[in-house]
Amino acid sequence: MIDEPRPSGNIRVLVVDDHDLFRAGLASLLGARPDIEVVAQASGGRMGVRLATELRPDVILMDVQMPDLDGPSATRMILGRQPSVRIVALTVVSDDDGVAAVLAAGACGFLAKDTPIDGVVLAIRAAAQGAAWLSPRASEVVFGQVRRDTVAHQPEPSLIDDLSARELDVLRLIARGLENAEIAEELGISPRTAKNHVSRVLAKLGQPGRVQAAVYAVRRGLS
Repeated sequence: MIDEPRPSGNIRVLVVDDHDLFRAGLASLLGARPDIEVVAQASGGRMGVRLATELRPDVILMDVQMPDLDGPSATRMILGRQPSVRIVALTVVSDDDGVAAVLAAGACGFLAKDTPIDGVVLAIRAAAQGAAWLSPRASEVVFGQVRRDTVAHQPEPSLIDDLSARELDVLRLIARGLENAEIAEELGISPRTAKNHVSRVLAKLGQPGRVQAAVYAVRRGLS
């Protein structure tokens, strides 16, 4: 699902979770991968913010629910200081409000805590390369919340009319969670062409990333 390899060096990862066994086990499994370096573990949100500032990791795995400082608040604080950091939320699938909140705070991806380790690794690699990642269940949660919010609130004027027919097709596939290679296969085009289409869609909609573009599409009934 990744279109281009990371140029060089390990992906530096910070794991933030208040469940000691889960955090330590996840860090150990990730550290065994040749291209991933777990630079630190944090047992709470405040420690996560401090370590992110000190260590400047590439990717942070962030628990949504923590007692001292929750994931959305920690995410917002970290990105306010380090906008280039990529944060992937770790969620309990029943926590709809928490998933929606961490999305609004700027997370670039979501993983259910029962995701197999290979899925976690793919998400980290995608995040490090600037791509979004939603696990299937997390995607259902996020977009279900968006649809409910859309019923209650009239969305702002749409920029959909600025998109070509092919760009609309690309936006629908983004909303389904497809990455560039999958979009290319679905539309019968090259991965490079798919990547160019995605870039134009984001630019025309004024959206910073794929997750936000997908939310925009769902709010307008394009998923």
